[in-house]
Amino acid sequence: MIDFFCTNVDVDLMEGHNFLKSAGGAPANVSAAIAKLGGDAAFSGKVGKDPFGYFLKETLDAVNVDTSMLVMDEKAPTTLAFVSLKNNGERDFVFNRGADALFTMDDIDEDKLNQAKILHFGSATALLSDPFCTAYLRLMSIAKDKGQFVSFDPNYREDLWKGRVHEFVSIAKRAIGLSDFVKVSDEELEIISGTEDHEKGVKILHEIGAKIVAVTLGKRGTLLSNGAKKEIIQSIPVTSIDSTGAGDAFVGATLYRLAKTDHITSIYTDFEQLHDIVSFANKVGAVVCTKIGAIDALPSLEEIEAPLR
Repeated sequence: MIDFFCTNVDVDLMEGHNFLKSAGGAPANVSAAIAKLGGDAAFSGKVGKDPFGYFLKETLDAVNVDTSMLVMDEKAPTTLAFVSLKNNGERDFVFNRGADALFTMDDIDEDKLNQAKILHFGSATALLSDPFCTAYLRLMSIAKDKGQFVSFDPNYREDLWKGRVHEFVSIAKRAIGLSDFVKVSDEELEIISGTEDHEKGVKILHEIGAKIVAVTLGKRGTLLSNGAKKEIIQSIPVTSIDSTGAGDAFVGATLYRLAKTDHITSIYTDFEQLHDIVSFANKVGAVVCTKIGAIDALPSLEEIEAPLR
């Protein structure tokens, strides 16, 4: 999708005149993070066959993400979001849903999907309506049955789920039950689990079916749990300029490292290795916060291995 951010200060969308176009969409950010670190990533989704769709394809192509499974719809436009920020922190938000909502099982290259060691599901819009929601959950179920490693980020957006939070929780729980790795923010954990106690919330996600849970806590770090052990992995102190895309960078870095393991299922019980992976991912997320943008701010492996200033 395309995000249009109003660059006028403290105005709503009716008053705003200037907008900055930005490539958006959490799974696209995740795939770009993996590719920029040197991993192999492919993106699957649907955009319009219009200038915005081509812009999104070129953005991913430029960082070496495989876009052969990106479908360009002849009839529906690319999904757009318009956002204006006010000084009090409130957002004025207008969402124009387009081609991504029409994604179906027919848009999948099953042979290519079968080659993946990890399948990540993290679209903020996927669970909103059919046919996309049904296709999403079906793909997760198929991957689970085939023994592929499934990663899930619910990517809750309050603006998209107004009046439908209970529905979001119900669908998110179904997806969590099909997932090996679940990344949630502290807000998402509380909404889905129904408790403000993070340890109890994580236990609930494990009971639903998640093997590994990572709860991002901002500057406090990441609460990591494999069901038998849990620990807060400290974040990396940085001067944050823009946190956009930091969570997606964290997921991408985690999956990049998970994909490098010889026997990925052995990671379930190897908390020391999980600790190392999440420490690495925390650093990637921290570096993103020191730059402006989402995909543009994603670091290379060389940048991560260099000392932070």
